[in-house]
Amino acid sequence: MKHLSLPALRGIGLPGSAKTALAAAAAALTIAGCANYSGISSDKTIATPDSYSATQSVPGQGGQWPSLDWAKQFGDPQLPQLIDEALADNPSIAQAQSRIAKASSYIETSRSALSPKVNGSYSWTRELYSANALFPPPYGGTWFSENNVLASASWDLDLWGKNRARLNQAVSLEKAAEADMQQARVTLAASVARTYNQLALLYALRDVTQREISNRENVGRITNGRVTAGLDTNVERRTAEGNTATSQTNLSELDGQIESVRYQLAALLGKGPDRGLQIANPVINSNVTVALPDNVPADLVARRPDIVAARWQVESATHNIKEAKAEFFPDINLAAGFGFDAFGWGRFLTSSSRQVQAGPAIHLPIFDAGALRAQLKGRYADFEGDVANYNQTLINAMNDVATNISAIRSLDRQMGDAQRALAAASNAYELAVIRYKAGLSPQLQVLTADQNRLANEQTVTNLRLRRSDLQIALIKSLGGGFDATDSNLAIDGSGQPKGTQQTASQPAQSN
Repeated sequence: MKHLSLPALRGIGLPGSAKTALAAAAAALTIAGCANYSGISSDKTIATPDSYSATQSVPGQGGQWPSLDWAKQFGDPQLPQLIDEALADNPSIAQAQSRIAKASSYIETSRSALSPKVNGSYSWTRELYSANALFPPPYGGTWFSENNVLASASWDLDLWGKNRARLNQAVSLEKAAEADMQQARVTLAASVARTYNQLALLYALRDVTQREISNRENVGRITNGRVTAGLDTNVERRTAEGNTATSQTNLSELDGQIESVRYQLAALLGKGPDRGLQIANPVINSNVTVALPDNVPADLVARRPDIVAARWQVESATHNIKEAKAEFFPDINLAAGFGFDAFGWGRFLTSSSRQVQAGPAIHLPIFDAGALRAQLKGRYADFEGDVANYNQTLINAMNDVATNISAIRSLDRQMGDAQRALAAASNAYELAVIRYKAGLSPQLQVLTADQNRLANEQTVTNLRLRRSDLQIALIKSLGGGFDATDSNLAIDGSGQPKGTQQTASQPAQSN
């Protein structure tokens, strides 16, 4: 981009005619010289929650939004402690905090552009002037020392709001980084809880397996008695021993899985693997039910940090557009300087050695071969991409809530059937053992009943802990206790970030 620059005017003042000519030249350049951005705009808008139908999928149930201490409702005192430990000392949170610090530095840099700048300089030069050049004797052929001290000040008037737009863009990026950190906290807390629930499931399955070993050992003792009485053969004895050994193999496999999950928990806590071995056995209450708040779709935009972060990205893009539009107009800077300049030291600080300079500098784009228009088009493309990302984030969030609600409903229906199946299979197994012990039925009938009972008990156990996992997932999909207003990430009274109802073209208009 080429600019026209009016050099700083030396001297204390200008004649009236010179000032008039300067003003006329600036006005003419402003009118005739500016590049044009007409025809470049966008009609993209961010979606509102009522744009997507969700009243049937996500019905209000009169519940409350999750609080930050949501883990306490699962009745295991160790779980909230583990979440607090993870949030206090985890590399992923530290990474998010570093991004906030970096965004904050951009704010300070952008804010400095709005204030006048004052600088001071001093130079001392020792020079031998040629006797055969510009300066005749006694200067030519002689060494001289020049002292120069100057205090200067400058101020960008920012008439078109370019620097203010850049500052607002930096503030929006910081807010987006803060929302991203909140999202990282919500994700980490939910990951700890769900992994902890997985540990609880493995321990519950381990208890089932241990009971199965006890049952099969009991069947083995009955078989040994029947072999002694001549009612069974070594085939039945070896079958009973093989079944017990199979259950013990399953127990060893579960112990290995438990150890692996403990290591996963340690990593989530930001600690070494030995920390996972210190975690006590979980005692999660799987009967917790999370009721949906009323008006979920509308309020979700202020409760999900990923939606808030996406909205601040849109806000940042609108300020980027404003900055790009301001580039089409002239920059006017005021500059002034005062100091002393003299050869030698004798007259260095005398009034006759004063130097004074003051005046405006106007930088105006005249011909840039379309560079400014291309830059503005790029900013609008970024804006439209951020709008699309926001809309997709909103869709994903609503689908996330609806999916978890649907899965919980389905699981509750399965649980009733599974519990009835377990009760019937357990009763059939007990009767089969009694008949086998009395010599009224063969061992195969006991083994079949045992397999059915074991499969049903495992199913009920899996469903019970799967329900806890879905409740945790639902809490996460509802924001995990995040509130944009409490986190100072909402601007207007509706609890939504600034400009939620604006269209794409409104925030991009220049001042």
